[in-house]
Amino acid sequence: MRKKTYLLVDGYNIIFAWKELAKISERSLDEARDRLIHILSNYQGVKKYEIIIVFDAYKVSGGRGSIERHGNVTVVFTKEAETADNYIEKTAGILKREYNVFVATSDHLEQVIIMSKGCVRLPASELLMDVKGANKEIKEQINHSRPVKDNLLMDNLDEKTRAIFEKMRRG
Repeated sequence: MRKKTYLLVDGYNIIFAWKELAKISERSLDEARDRLIHILSNYQGVKKYEIIIVFDAYKVSGGRGSIERHGNVTVVFTKEAETADNYIEKTAGILKREYNVFVATSDHLEQVIIMSKGCVRLPASELLMDVKGANKEIKEQINHSRPVKDNLLMDNLDEKTRAIFEKMRRG
């Protein structure tokens, strides 16, 4: 039986590393967080990893921290005086005992610490490429599962082939 795989994500690190999310964060950090959660929720549907997205709240005075489920991902806001890095290091160390653990961050020091615990580092750029690949896979699954219209040949051809047949039909 395969071991379950966890993906721990340094939320703000990924937001500021991905151009799309960094641009959104200039307008609204809440919106960028929501978009990251949505993106990784879709990604989880393909990869089937247990995904934990961690956001710093260490500068929030009196912050108690929180752990919430958003669809099929877990979202953690750290407590006051706890960084996302601290939380990820601690959690990765615990999970690594029984599971495969990937950590998504582009923080080089964090990557070294994570690798020393036996976890796999996943830089933001590699996560983005993998997410894009998963999105392509989702689109392909949707295209293959579309119901056939009237089961006519023309309804099931791609645009280029349909144009060729139409040109032949018209002479």
